[in-house]
Amino acid sequence: MRTDEFWQLIDEARAGAGGEADAVAARVVALLAERDPADIAGYAEHQRRVLVASYQVDLWGAAYLINGGASDDGFEHFRGWLMTQGRAVFARAVGDPDSLAELPRVRAAALSGEEFECPDMLTVAWAAYRKATATELPAERDAVVQPDLNDFWDFDDEEEARRRLPKLAALFVEPPQE
Repeated sequence: MRTDEFWQLIDEARAGAGGEADAVAARVVALLAERDPADIAGYAEHQRRVLVASYQVDLWGAAYLINGGASDDGFEHFRGWLMTQGRAVFARAVGDPDSLAELPRVRAAALSGEEFECPDMLTVAWAAYRKATATELPAERDAVVQPDLNDFWDFDDEEEARRRLPKLAALFVEPPQE
């Protein structure tokens, strides 16, 4: 599966999901299950590359600010949600995590406390493969190598959050005390 096909499938699922991340994930499962098992495996491989590329400290910091915290699993689930937002939003967030502050739902979450996670999006290939073949998706041949997060920062450090993610900090961090 090519990059364009991967994102087109997600866009097709988004079109019929009413903007809800879990519905997007369910639709991707249904759409993938109609495809050849090799396509499903290709989707899984591409998703793995997308997740590795998005394993970045400032994106994790953005998830932490937006969701009021983000463990390892929470960051994975946030990136599952981010995939449901489509290629343009995903790519922009990977390149500039602070751009998430421009999304209306993220802005609204600053007041509502809504959290953005979609663990189901991370398992769609396995669910689709099971649905299509009644067997398990073959194990990945290559181990997943996560990038080094050697620029990790304390996400509770409000000054650092304001420096690295000023738009998100303006929404989710209390103003400094005078």
